[in-house]
Amino acid sequence: MKIKNHYFINLIALVLGALFLRIYIEKFLDDGNPVWLKITGVMVIIIVGAFFVLKGTAEIIEETTGVLSSRTKIASGLLQSIGTAFPDMVLGIVSAVISLGLVKENYALAISFAIIAASTTFGSNIYNIAHAAWCVYRQNLSNKKGASVAMLPGVKSMGRVVPMKDHTRKPSLKEMDVSLDVLNALSLLTMFVAVSMVIFGRVNNPPSNISGDVYQMIMPIGWLVLLLCVAVMYFFRNNKREDTLNEAEHKEELYFEKKSTLIIIFYLVVSGIAILFAAESMVKAVQVFCSVTGTPFVIAGVLAGAIGCIGEMIVVHNFTVNPKGRIGDALVGVAMDNIVTTMGAAVVAIIGGIFLGGNSLILIFVIILTLNSVLIGQISKLKNYFLKQN
Repeated sequence: MKIKNHYFINLIALVLGALFLRIYIEKFLDDGNPVWLKITGVMVIIIVGAFFVLKGTAEIIEETTGVLSSRTKIASGLLQSIGTAFPDMVLGIVSAVISLGLVKENYALAISFAIIAASTTFGSNIYNIAHAAWCVYRQNLSNKKGASVAMLPGVKSMGRVVPMKDHTRKPSLKEMDVSLDVLNALSLLTMFVAVSMVIFGRVNNPPSNISGDVYQMIMPIGWLVLLLCVAVMYFFRNNKREDTLNEAEHKEELYFEKKSTLIIIFYLVVSGIAILFAAESMVKAVQVFCSVTGTPFVIAGVLAGAIGCIGEMIVVHNFTVNPKGRIGDALVGVAMDNIVTTMGAAVVAIIGGIFLGGNSLILIFVIILTLNSVLIGQISKLKNYFLKQN
């Protein structure tokens, strides 16, 4: 039997790439090495980790979630979000574990890693929401003009967005309603996290190397946020997509249609292992970069958040520019992705390693809430387009 195995080869390459970073390149970051070698190691880890390992795993996640959704009747956006948010969660959790290991020997450095944990998990929400808002804006613009438009003006390689009338797979109104509801839930959760950190989490004796107030999400609040996130995911677990592709198109489009559910889960688990190895190396690279350049840890953490959410951004982009894509899945997925990363922040709080400085806390949460409102507005415009067509 002839088997198309390039996905398996890609999977092995991703794992080997992650191990290469973890076992070999991480040695470049050791304290005894010259600065130029450390910077070289940081660049290699970030570039290979983000644009090879995380990008490759995102493509596998993109190909598998639609199939799993059809078989399990679980919302594809939820399955997609669990996979694509995994890098964000791992980056944050790894930072927190490193932080806890440093508490006794170097409290200031421990808090620095904890700040990276918080700004990574919450900061990634900024990029996800902003990018999704841009994608939906370009889709709305294409719908209004009745012609294709560039995803990014002047950059052909980013693809073109075609009017929704030319898509062979269209989102349902129920999908858009779910995405709006999940984004509203995300806004409420974000507000609750920010307020609870200010009211209950002020650190009385912050390290001398960190100016201003420092706030922590305490363990009881972490448990409550975790339960709320799980409740939101459970409530919106059902698939709302109305599939318009026939069986022959499915077989042509999706390689994993012919694979068993067990094989698909194997691909996802191994992808997660690759992400885990790469994430650990990337967190250490961020810390070394801050130490060498003097960059504030919260800034580096937000940048690490951008790295962690590359997977979700790729999926949203591909589902927008592909007329056979599933933009409805993408909208639900990006909202759910941020619920999952908030859940990851709650896990980090439960193990005791999530802190934010006063100014960074205010800025991150204000930006998230503002971008949520922008995305909600763009989805509402897209929904109005469909209502006018009916």
